[in-house]
This record gives sequence, C-alpha cells and structure tokens, in this order.
Amino acid sequence: MKIRVGFGYDVHQLVAGRELWLGGIKLEHDLGLLGHSDADVLIHAICDALLGAANMRDIGYHFPDTSEKFHNIDSKILLDKTVGLIATKGYRVGNVDATICAERPKLNGFIPAMQGVLARLMGIDTDDVSIKATTTEKLGFTGRQEGIAAYATVLIIKNCEL
Repeated sequence: MKIRVGFGYDVHQLVAGRELWLGGIKLEHDLGLLGHSDADVLIHAICDALLGAANMRDIGYHFPDTSEKFHNIDSKILLDKTVGLIATKGYRVGNVDATICAERPKLNGFIPAMQGVLARLMGIDTDDVSIKATTTEKLGFTGRQEGIAAYATVLIIKNCEL
C-alpha cells in the first residue's frame, strides 16, 4: 500500500447578491462567496489537497475560471471529478481534515451535514471527514468579514501489488 498526503487552501470574497455554499450545502446568510463557480472554499481546498497529493497540479489547472464550462458550476461536481482524476492514478481518498475560517455565519451546527455530503462524494465514511470551524478573532480579512478561507489536508491511498 502506498499513501500520500496533500494540502489545499482556498479563499473567496464575501459579497451581497450571491448564495453561500460551504461543504456542499447552502447556508442562509446575507452574503455569499464571489467566484467563477459557486465558490465553495471548503470543497476547493479539498480538491487542491487531493490533486496535490496525487501530483496532479491544482484545481485551476483542471477546472479553469476562464472556461464557460465551469461558470456557476456546483463545486460538488468538481469534487466528484477530482476523485475521478486521482482514481486514474490508482488512488482513493483515505481521510480529510479541514478547517474553515469565518467570523459569520456560525458553522458548528452545519458541520455534520457537510461531513455527510463530502463523505458521499468521496466514497468514504463520515468519520473520515473532519471539519473544524474557527474565527480569526476579528483579525485580517476573515475577521473583517470580507471573505472566508479554508484549509484541507488529505490522505490518499493506492493499493500496490507486492
């Protein structure tokens, strides 16, 4: 068995007039994330971590924001395609550990739903999807509620013949 670790990061600006999608679920909030897709920072960070672990570049390489094909796309589709991409190299997802940085909305009550959606998409157990939410104590762009950031670390596994 071969294992690899990957790390991902994403950030998007909070703006009026957009829906807020995080971890594959829609949250009721007065602001949403600005981006070419639905701007789900958590899924984007996970995709980058998975692609990095498999040495397959990054989300922008595979799903460029210059392509109309990906305009307003549901990021769950991008995650599904990313899991398929790493599978072409024989990898599957082992686990995910992620952190969302946001002052508002408070995310704790939404984490189990996010875990369920993400686990289903990646073909793993919900216990293998750790999501934490934190603030930056009103410091920086997340503290000023100008944007939301997410970090993700993943483990991918390849079954190798001996």
